[in-house]
Amino acid sequence: MKVCKLIIIFLIFIQEAAMAGERLKPSPAAIKFKSSSASSKDTAAINTLVRKGAKYLSSKDSFDKVKIYIDSAVLICENKNIDLPSGLHLLLARYYYITGDLRSASEEAAIAMEQSADGGEADILARTHQFWGDYYRRTGLYKESLESYGNAISVSQKEGLRGINPLSYYNQADVYRRIGDLKGERRSFQLMIDAAYEEDNSTLVGRGYERLGYGYLGDTTTSERRNFRMADSLVRIGLSVSEKINDSSLIASSLTHLGWNFYLEKMYDSSIYYYEKSIKYSAHANLYATSANSLGNLGTIYSDLREPEKAIAYYKKGIDQAKKVDDIYELWWIYRDMSNMYLQLKDTANAFRNYIQFKKYSDIYFQKASSEGLIDARIRYEADSHNKEVELLSLRLKNNRLLNYGFAGLILLTVAIGLLLLRGSKLKDKRRLSEMNRRISEITQANLRQQMNPHFIFNTLNSIQYYMYQHDKLATNNYLTKFSSLMRKVLDNSQHTSVPVGDELGALNLYLELESIRFKDKFEYKITVDDEIDPLIHKVPTMLIQPYVENSISHGLIPKDGKGFVKIDLKLKDDHILCVIEDNGIGREAAKDRNLKREGNHNSLGTQITKSRLELVNELYGTSLLTFYTDLMDENGEPAGTRVEIHIPLIS
Repeated sequence: MKVCKLIIIFLIFIQEAAMAGERLKPSPAAIKFKSSSASSKDTAAINTLVRKGAKYLSSKDSFDKVKIYIDSAVLICENKNIDLPSGLHLLLARYYYITGDLRSASEEAAIAMEQSADGGEADILARTHQFWGDYYRRTGLYKESLESYGNAISVSQKEGLRGINPLSYYNQADVYRRIGDLKGERRSFQLMIDAAYEEDNSTLVGRGYERLGYGYLGDTTTSERRNFRMADSLVRIGLSVSEKINDSSLIASSLTHLGWNFYLEKMYDSSIYYYEKSIKYSAHANLYATSANSLGNLGTIYSDLREPEKAIAYYKKGIDQAKKVDDIYELWWIYRDMSNMYLQLKDTANAFRNYIQFKKYSDIYFQKASSEGLIDARIRYEADSHNKEVELLSLRLKNNRLLNYGFAGLILLTVAIGLLLLRGSKLKDKRRLSEMNRRISEITQANLRQQMNPHFIFNTLNSIQYYMYQHDKLATNNYLTKFSSLMRKVLDNSQHTSVPVGDELGALNLYLELESIRFKDKFEYKITVDDEIDPLIHKVPTMLIQPYVENSISHGLIPKDGKGFVKIDLKLKDDHILCVIEDNGIGREAAKDRNLKREGNHNSLGTQITKSRLELVNELYGTSLLTFYTDLMDENGEPAGTRVEIHIPLIS
């Protein structure tokens, strides 16, 4: 699959590179202007040319005029040394988009977006967002397309623009239809209707109702969208609006939808009535495609009614109308229905002749749709055409041109596979190096644990020695029992780089019990754990919390006059476990002065080892394990203890 994507990207790159040399240059037909210094007249002339060029974008017959107006505007900018305005960049983007040069279209649209945003040109900014919606829709990036149309709507609503919102909602509905979101499609059409009402645009109101009603028509293969009454009601509202403004195109389209709706209900008389009425409006406005659709459907109706002579007459009229505008879609389905009708009549000769025409036009239609990135829900081939389709494909493969393409594709495939193999080899080397670094970090961390465990045992044995000197056998026995349990937990935990929170706190609780026994009535302790922390699932680095608690007791609480208290609190945050160790000892400054007097420049070995372990944990897991110290003060500003906050990353 990845290889295919690389091939497609490479082919697109070749196509775009070939088209790069076809950049627009002023044509001989460009409108000439007298050379003079840049002025407001020049700007007005450029804007006028841009507006005129935009009018011809949707006209196939006059599309060449767009280039003439663009060339003329570019010529003025060059002669007057004027930067191309954002409106002209947007027109260029739309021109390139229609001609298929998507790379140039995206480049021009990006410039138009930046210039209009910087210059506060809200109308052009909104229309550029609309363009990006069209661009992403055509390239299949539907999420980005919906976001772009939404941005256009937001700009339009903020600035009070007209003509943006109804069309943006209309295009959003089309995107929702492509991704199969029926609710989103209908919601967008309703929003389009509301926006068109606000702008008093009857044409778009009628179109919105017509399209919303069409969404309830369904087809003969699915009932998901089918709702006869809703479709009939909505399309009739659209028809009523279009009749008031005498929009022949919309009237004819609405009538064909009504005819189709009744046909699906097998109400043939009503269906015939609306199709014939649609033909009158289509003929009057030279709407050949709509006329072909109505005539073809009338042929199908009479075929269902077992009146083949009338059916053939309507089919042929529909074909004549479709050929006038080269409507491939209408041609392929009319020939298909004719072929099916002849098969039912057992006229295999005519069935075969019409089937050949059907395959001819259907192949053209689907090839064209595929090249433009369109997904048509009507693509359904009859099961009996599968073998013939395979035969036609075999004939195409014998064509020399396709063989040349196949040979070129083979070369590209070979290159792509080579690149993939090379990339895979590099990734494999990186993974091996990363694994080696991870193992080194684990070994280093294990060495640090071996240093810390003797340090911890040394401190604990001092406590046992103290009891032995006091000749307190009961206390010594109790202390040794707890000490052996603690050692067992320490040995078990030291086999792992991280342990569950429950195991870590179990060892910590035993340590605190030993220290509280050693220093009778000298301090109390409390451990609280957030209910959201799972003691079995959530893990922390081994023996991480104990050194900080040891510092609180040894340096903060023991030197304190009176009874001390240390509290350990664990809470679950979004991306880490917050461990807060708080004591009411003498404070860090007093403890530091006391240590300097007693031990010179001695530094706690446990603290040094813990600091090194934190650095390794961050490197090993790619995390950021942080530690914060806070000196607590009482009301008089005197030291009242120390709070340590440890941000422990979540380890699974």
